[in-house]
Amino acid sequence: MQIVAGIDTGTQSTKVLCYDVSARRVLLTVSAPHDLNSGEDGTREQEAVWYLDAIRACFSQIDPAIKQQIAAIGVSAQQHGFVPVGKDGEVLAPVKLWCDTSTKAQCDELTEKLGGKDRVFSLLGNQILPGYTLSKILHLKQHRPQAYANLAHILLPHDYINWYLTGAYTAEAGDASGTAFFDVRHKQYSCEVLQAVDDTRDLYSMLPPLVEAGSPCGVVQAEAAQELGIRQGIPVSCGAGDNMAGAIGTGCVGKGDLTMSMGTSGTLFGYSDSCITDPQGNLAAFCSSTGGYLPLLCTMNCTITTESVRQLFGFDVRTLDQLAAEAPIGCEGVVMLPFFNGERVPNLPHGKGVLAGLDMGNMKKENIARAALESSIYAMKGGLDAFAKLGFVPKRIILTGGGAKSPIWRQIACDVMQLPLAVPQVGESAAFGAALQALWTLEGGSIVDLAKEHVLFDESKSCMPNAEAGRQYAQAYQRYQQYVEAVTPLFE
Repeated sequence: MQIVAGIDTGTQSTKVLCYDVSARRVLLTVSAPHDLNSGEDGTREQEAVWYLDAIRACFSQIDPAIKQQIAAIGVSAQQHGFVPVGKDGEVLAPVKLWCDTSTKAQCDELTEKLGGKDRVFSLLGNQILPGYTLSKILHLKQHRPQAYANLAHILLPHDYINWYLTGAYTAEAGDASGTAFFDVRHKQYSCEVLQAVDDTRDLYSMLPPLVEAGSPCGVVQAEAAQELGIRQGIPVSCGAGDNMAGAIGTGCVGKGDLTMSMGTSGTLFGYSDSCITDPQGNLAAFCSSTGGYLPLLCTMNCTITTESVRQLFGFDVRTLDQLAAEAPIGCEGVVMLPFFNGERVPNLPHGKGVLAGLDMGNMKKENIARAALESSIYAMKGGLDAFAKLGFVPKRIILTGGGAKSPIWRQIACDVMQLPLAVPQVGESAAFGAALQALWTLEGGSIVDLAKEHVLFDESKSCMPNAEAGRQYAQAYQRYQQYVEAVTPLFE
């Protein structure tokens, strides 16, 4: 039995998945939770040691006989987080996360210093937005000067975990493309953008070297092997941001497929052989972790919306779905704007959740429940529209994440997007993608062929779009967009 392992360190937890390559079967998935420190100014932070503690806790749950058969490991982690590390590997400050919106002032300052949005776009292929890594470095410089003075390594969460496993500082293009200091067109760091943060220190020298997709970043060192109970010397793949790993884990590694991930955040991304940049900024021009590109829309609120409504009313998941099914498409005019964490697209870092369109006839818990489900899909439909404008023609949507477990949510997504919808058999797409990347590193060959062999779909969960429902959703989506436009001046 040949086993590969995938580690996925997300916002809420770390998961470890072990995959039997020969049997094409997930042997086990274990998890350990993380805490989250939040502030009213939009601060969202974690301690880097929590990631390592969670990884150790996960491996402690795995049978030693299975651990000893692991032949390679891949690491996925939440994108954009800034792990500031000193010269001896010590972490100097809390990790600011992808959902941290407290650095808008730093984003504006850097954009202005570099000559405005058009100039930034020409340098990076992306804008400098709250959530991306660059502004977090300036925030550290301005708010934690001693930590900044001791800064020696600028790492992302998956880079930090790879360092723990291998002892080597490395990065790869997929995750690096979400930093706002990476030129996606040429797949290289931008010295000019880094100098806008600090023109007196060589920040470029603090960045880890890039590892080619499909190549190992190193091998498991003795200390990590002993702590985790795995073999020393097994290869660790280059790793990936969670969206890039999710692309591998859902088979989104060739032309024509779009993956929609419905987790804490909502993402919509598709594979491309060429760089796709969006001057409007709705799609992030990211690289894939398989050697290509992965244009992507990310919203900051997806399952967090349904969880918030569920907790407000004291519903369990099944009750929320049942109530939503009793409401009509469009919720009788009730509209929810799910900006509970602020929002990235549209760029409203100070955004708040809004419940609108209520009157004495439609103010029902059924309509509110359905509005929570519909709003998260409407937020991502803008990404589909942006893909269409840029000439990307999808043939289907691959749905993953916690939201993919809900039959009604699957059908809403299918009908709003008006595309066939498929759901992979393995729900933990990022952890599975990390494991498959490890297998690719171990065996070589084509990642497209590997994905076709190992990414299988659950036919019982597939959906086909209903044309009449699509027309009704088009009207409801237009109403949603009108409310977004009306409240935008309040949250900019």
